[in-house]
Amino acid sequence: MSKQIVLVEDEQDLRDNYTAMLENQGYQVTAFSSKKEAQIALQEQLPDLVILDIGLEDDIDGGFELCRQLRSQSEQLPIIFLTARDNDIDTISALRLGADDYLTKDISLQHLSARISAIFRRIEALSSTSTNTNQPNSNQAKSNQTGELSIDLERLEVFWQGNQLELTITEIWLLNALVAHPGHVKSREQLMQAANTLVDDNTITAQIRRIRNKFLESDKDFDCIESVYGAGYRWHC
Repeated sequence: MSKQIVLVEDEQDLRDNYTAMLENQGYQVTAFSSKKEAQIALQEQLPDLVILDIGLEDDIDGGFELCRQLRSQSEQLPIIFLTARDNDIDTISALRLGADDYLTKDISLQHLSARISAIFRRIEALSSTSTNTNQPNSNQAKSNQTGELSIDLERLEVFWQGNQLELTITEIWLLNALVAHPGHVKSREQLMQAANTLVDDNTITAQIRRIRNKFLESDKDFDCIESVYGAGYRWHC
């Protein structure tokens, strides 16, 4: 079955171009021009991925509000921002709200398609890891356990001290990359490769900060993700 994508873009020409490209790639696309239209539809049913502009008609931050709504419905729904706004404040704001990627509209259609495919591959890779019966230890294939942390790759669930944390697909992917080798420093470049996408240092920094904050909400003494100045991050619990 083809993946279902919702596109929220208020410029008709761009909406039509993106829709045509995605449909040519085999996706089922539903497009909306306004925040209100999208809100009503998305409250009824979630797709496999959502692509959002930030400014929607007269609402300059409508996409941010939609992202916030979607994250309250599902932490694991993939969300990509596709916007003309190219600045660090908007990028960090989007990632703090839980977006999986932030792209600007000068990106080529081919590059956009590649970033969408990367997110779906990320989900499929986690799933295939959890169901790979060729692993010598089938329990390890389905989970990553280290100390008080447990990552269930089959259910895409993360537990810290027995409490479930609500992480996005990208956050689970990055966390799993960190804990795969406790104590080893992962550079931002290595984490970008692990996330199967090309982003800047600020994007990785924002994602790691968001992961840390979710642990801190559950455990105020959490300090297992260490920043190694000039090198990257490591899991040291």
